[in-house]
Amino acid sequence: MRYVGKWVFHSVGMMNDSDELVYLNAEEYLAAPMPYVDESDEEAVADEMKERRQMIGGQIAVCEDGKLYMLMPLPEGVSAEEVEAAVKAGHIQLYDGMMTDAPKAWEERDGALWLEVGEGMSEDGWVRLSDDNGLLDFMNTRYVKVE
Repeated sequence: MRYVGKWVFHSVGMMNDSDELVYLNAEEYLAAPMPYVDESDEEAVADEMKERRQMIGGQIAVCEDGKLYMLMPLPEGVSAEEVEAAVKAGHIQLYDGMMTDAPKAWEERDGALWLEVGEGMSEDGWVRLSDDNGLLDFMNTRYVKVE
C-alpha cells in the first residue's frame, strides 16, 4: 500500500454499554451519548460538541520525506489575524492551513506504516499505525486515505 498522501477522519473508537470497543463514524459520534459530560449543562455540552467537531476534522499528512503531520482544523471563530499572530508568537504551527505539532518520523516495515512516538509507548519508540483494513489507527481514531 502507498501511504504517502492525505488521510481524513473515518471513525473513532468508543466503549459501548457492554464495555466493547466500537467504532463510530462522524454522524454517529456527534449523536453519541456523553458519559463524562453533564448533559444538563449547556456550556459543557457545547464544549464537548466543539471537541468532537475538531476530532472529526482531523487529518494526517504522510509525506515522501519521512515526516508525518497530525493536523487539526483551526478553532471555530478565530480570525486570520489571530491565527497569524499565534503563528508569529510561536503558539501554533500550520501545515496545509491546519494546526499541527512538530512532524513525527514514519517508515514502512513489512508493508505496514510505523510511527515514531518516542520512549514509553513501546520498546523501540515506534508503533504500528496502519491496520489490516487499509486504515490508519492512531489512539483509537481511524483515518482513511483520500489522495
